Amino acid sequence: MTRNDSLESLHLEGFDAIQTGHWTLKNDGHSVILQVGSGMAVSGGGLPDVYHTIQLHFHWGRPATNGSEHTVDKRRYPMEMHIVNMKSIHPNMSAALEDPTGLAVLGFFIDVVYAENVHFGHISQKLSSVAYKGQTAKVKPFPLMSLLPKHNMSQYYRYYGSLTTPPCSQVVVWTLYEVPIYISWSQLAQFTSQIFSTEEDAEQVTPLQNNFRHVHPTFSRVVSASKDAKLLKATAGRPLRSAASVLQIILLGSFISGL
Repeated sequence: MTRNDSLESLHLEGFDAIQTGHWTLKNDGHSVILQVGSGMAVSGGGLPDVYHTIQLHFHWGRPATNGSEHTVDKRRYPMEMHIVNMKSIHPNMSAALEDPTGLAVLGFFIDVVYAENVHFGHISQKLSSVAYKGQTAKVKPFPLMSLLPKHNMSQYYRYYGSLTTPPCSQVVVWTLYEVPIYISWSQLAQFTSQIFSTEEDAEQVTPLQNNFRHVHPTFSRVVSASKDAKLLKATAGRPLRSAASVLQIILLGSFISGL
């Protein structure tokens, strides 16, 4: 891992605003996705362009196991949230997938405490309406920044990698934030126990669990710490090299992993 002092806080345009209309929450059988429409954009912080925010989604484990897609110092968090942003010059996702930096994904660990996260309730309170695959629900827009650890947004890690779901295209500029979002145990349980990967009328309903991709070694990828992020000592100042295919980032000793 190397320190990159040019990696300052990203500019999150429109994240403090309340959009008009409504957002759509959907269970697609693989995750719960919040489609946020237009009005928000991400730039700066070493990103190569301006990226428009299109959706956010979640990864989790089981009631007794953690399910984040990245790990830090070998720790896997209970959940992880991804905010997906598409480069503004592209008319659609197909075009973005042809660009090595077509997408910018902001990753946030989700950890658990006993107190409810009121802002996260905008999403968790709607989960019962999208318990089964194919179900959708309208969500009243809220300031997306209210979900984020806004006082620690300059602390993150950066690498170039791939999507974590098929087609796993290597087109993503990853920004993984160091400080997690905190939700309650009951809010976590709504994901791990009350969401299903099957349709409501299926003969046998299947809980949607462990919807994260496992850690894989890197392929000549370097992970950079922003100017304010913790520099993991086991790899400080040394670029990471590996001959394995890149799906997730692993740093031996102290490490961050993901894809």
